[in-house]
Amino acid sequence: MLKNKKILVTGGCGFIGSHTVVSLVENGYDPVIVDTLENSERFILDHLEKITGRKIPFYEANCCNETQMLAIFEKENFGGIIHFAAYKAVGESVAFPLKYYSNNIGSLIVLLKLCEQYKLTDFIFSSSCTVYGSPEQIPVTEETPMGKAESPYGNTKIICEQIITEFTAVNAWFKPVLLRYFNPVGAHPGGLIGELGKGVPMNLVPYLTQTVKGIREVLTVFGNDYSTKDGTCVRDYIHVCDIANAHVQSIKYIDEFTHYPEIFNLGSGNGNTVLEVIKTFEEINNLKVNYRIGQRRNGDVEKIFANTEKAEKKLHWKCQYTLADTMKHAWAWEKNLEQFKK
Repeated sequence: MLKNKKILVTGGCGFIGSHTVVSLVENGYDPVIVDTLENSERFILDHLEKITGRKIPFYEANCCNETQMLAIFEKENFGGIIHFAAYKAVGESVAFPLKYYSNNIGSLIVLLKLCEQYKLTDFIFSSSCTVYGSPEQIPVTEETPMGKAESPYGNTKIICEQIITEFTAVNAWFKPVLLRYFNPVGAHPGGLIGELGKGVPMNLVPYLTQTVKGIREVLTVFGNDYSTKDGTCVRDYIHVCDIANAHVQSIKYIDEFTHYPEIFNLGSGNGNTVLEVIKTFEEINNLKVNYRIGQRRNGDVEKIFANTEKAEKKLHWKCQYTLADTMKHAWAWEKNLEQFKK
C-alpha cells in the first residue's frame, strides 16, 4: 500500500485518464495531472472539480519534453505514476507512423529516466490488447503470446512493454504494472466527462453518438464479411469507469505482486460485434442509428476479447457496468457536450 498518495497522471484530461483521476480521489489518493490538452479540453478540469469537490493540480506540459517534466518532478513529490499520455487512433497511426513512434515511445523513455533519477518505484502503464495482434485462440489470457502488430499504434505498445520489461530487468527496485485495455467505452454516469472525439472520431462509439446527434451523416461499419456471427468485427467493450477503477486497484495492490512487470487484461470478458453495439444503443436509448456497411479498414483485427480471471483475482476487481450502461452513459455525455464547449 502506497504511503505517499500523490499520483502523477499523465494524459489525465483524456478519456480514461480523467475517469481515473475521479476514481483516485474517491479512493483517497491525490492525483496531479500532466496533459498537453492536444486531445482534450480545459473544461474537463472544471468538471473534475465539480465531480470530486476539489481542484486537481494541473500542469500543461508534454511528457516527451524532458526539461518540462524534470521541472515538475523537482516541484512535486510523487508516490507513483499512471502513464496514459499517448496517441491512440489505429487508423491515424497507419497514416502517420512517425508521429506515433516519436510520441508514444519518447514519452515513456522520459518518464523511465525520471523514475530512475528519483527512484520512483510504482508505475502503471496504459497498454492495449492490440499487443496480441490477431490471436489464434480467444478469449486471450495474459499468457497469450504477443502477435504481429496490425498497426503502428499497436507496435508502439509492444515496444513500450518491451522497454519497460528490459528496464525492470536491470532495476530490481522498479514495480511496473502493464494494463492491457480492450475497448473502453461509455462515460461518467454524471455526464460531465467522457470521450471527446475531437475532430473526426477514430473510435466506434463517439462516431456513433455524433451520427445520431447529426454531426456526422452516417456511421460506416468497416466490413461485414468477417468470420463472426453477423460478419462484423468482434471487440470486448468495457465501461471506462471499470477501467479507471482497475488502475486504482493496481496502485493498491502493487506491493503484493511477486514479479514485475505484472500484466493484466482489462475487459468485460465478453465479445460483441459492431452491429450488436449499434443495436444495444438503439434499444437502450430508443433511437435509430444511420449506418451503412463499408469496406474493411486497414489495421483492424477480426475478433478479440479478454479472459479477465487474473485481474479479478489479483486486483480484487470486477466490471460493474453492462454494455447497455455504456451506451446509455455515452449518449448522455454526447447530448451535454455541445454546451460544455461553449
